[in-house]
Amino acid sequence: VQLQASGGGLVQAGGSLRLSCAVSGLTFGNSAIAWFRQAPGKEREGIACIVSDNDDTVYSDSVKGRFTIASDNAKNTVYLQMNSLNTEDTAVYYCNIGGHWGQGTQVTVSS
Repeated sequence: VQLQASGGGLVQAGGSLRLSCAVSGLTFGNSAIAWFRQAPGKEREGIACIVSDNDDTVYSDSVKGRFTIASDNAKNTVYLQMNSLNTEDTAVYYCNIGGHWGQGTQVTVSS
């Protein structure tokens, strides 16, 4: 199983980014796919999760209302649309499915 996260980069506060996580070696089925992030000196935190067969979603309070998780089951890809970014969103973002982790993609938000 491989997870390839992409879409990170440098953005100004207030801007947007869309992250993608392409999954190979595993079909979504009724899996829960989640996005986590880890800021420097902090623990990894779960921020968004989607159940692929019914699109139920859960968000952490820190991103609720600003981030949207979505899955494209035909492409085995999960997305994280991030709007109204602020400097506290600076972190490495990881996707996870069934205990498998992607390599992470860096998001840096400048003030």
